[in-house]
Amino acid sequence: MNYINQLDLAGKRVLIRVDFNVPLDEEGNITDDNRIRAALPTINYALDEDAKVIVASHMGRPKGKREEKYSMAPVARRLGRLLKKEVIAAPDCIGPEVEELVRSMKPGQVMMLENLRFHKGETNNDPEFGKALAALCDVYVDDAFAVAHRDNASVVSVVRFAKESVAGFTMKKELDYFRRAMIDPARPLAAVLGGAKAMTKLPALENLMEHADKIIIGGAMANTFLMSVGIDVGKSLYEPELVPVANVLLKNAKAAGVKMYIPVDCVVADRYDRKAETKLVTVQDVPHEWMIMDIGPATSTLYREALRDCKTIIWNGPMGAFEMDAFSRGTYNMVSTVAQTYALTIIGGGDTDVAVSNAGESENISYISTGGGAFLALLTGEVLPAVEALGGYTGLENGGHSAQ
Repeated sequence: MNYINQLDLAGKRVLIRVDFNVPLDEEGNITDDNRIRAALPTINYALDEDAKVIVASHMGRPKGKREEKYSMAPVARRLGRLLKKEVIAAPDCIGPEVEELVRSMKPGQVMMLENLRFHKGETNNDPEFGKALAALCDVYVDDAFAVAHRDNASVVSVVRFAKESVAGFTMKKELDYFRRAMIDPARPLAAVLGGAKAMTKLPALENLMEHADKIIIGGAMANTFLMSVGIDVGKSLYEPELVPVANVLLKNAKAAGVKMYIPVDCVVADRYDRKAETKLVTVQDVPHEWMIMDIGPATSTLYREALRDCKTIIWNGPMGAFEMDAFSRGTYNMVSTVAQTYALTIIGGGDTDVAVSNAGESENISYISTGGGAFLALLTGEVLPAVEALGGYTGLENGGHSAQ
């Protein structure tokens, strides 16, 4: 797989697919521009090489029709402020009007295309939509790791028609860190998995058993594992159909010599509410009418000790309902633990990223992934359609070949 710094971009039309699906408040103001900032190295490189830069992204889920609340106009304004130059806001992402605007661009100028998902062809991976996007450029650059796991036209079909297609620096950094963590890691390698649903994480967990030395389970998905060893979790959220699967995974981990950790104590509440009555109990003493909302202090200590000697740590998913203060201690304790280790630390997943940011520990994490779904797909061992389209491999599929 080739990268943007391997091509001559001078005077060329360079279409950069980014992930600018940023959060907005009710007034349409951007509340977090980290995704925009993450793409600046790639955009600035193209500008420094005297290219005509065309930026493309999606926003929200407009389902193939124009919705003004999902317009890229606010993003174009923010990008302009960050680049300290005017960013032309295109009225659409394809079509004669856009093509004319591109023809009139001069080297060093930047244009932001309108929301790709205003067209059904984007999510349908329509070759004609991909062809129309490719017609706008001489060079296509994929820097949108967050959608690399999606079979969308702007990351797959467009590559078939573009004259030259390469990856950007964000994509390169994501894959490089993933390889350092999973292909040839410094050991011990620990994987920390949390979040609400075991269903979304079990494939990753199964794959991680072939790579990790330790696996730590938290969040509501831990309840399914507790049930699998005969511990009643009361009214806690868990997935009954996955209880037997969780039990098999625990047994397989033991047979493979992988140390798996599940909670030993927890914070419980009488209802899912920030004003609920709470108490601290061992996992064996969860009241029948109560629900587990967070891991307890003994579990946090256990997990901290488990991670103390690790040289590589991958973390995806919070330890509890951290959005409520009463149930946030477990997640923030994990943030502190991971941040204070002397390990290569990689974090993926929107909720986990938020927790790290809220705790002010972002600078103490080696790498925070820009894509939750794509990050999880990598952990599962899936082939990412966007990476495959560019001719690269993630490193875990096809016999373990690394991306070139």
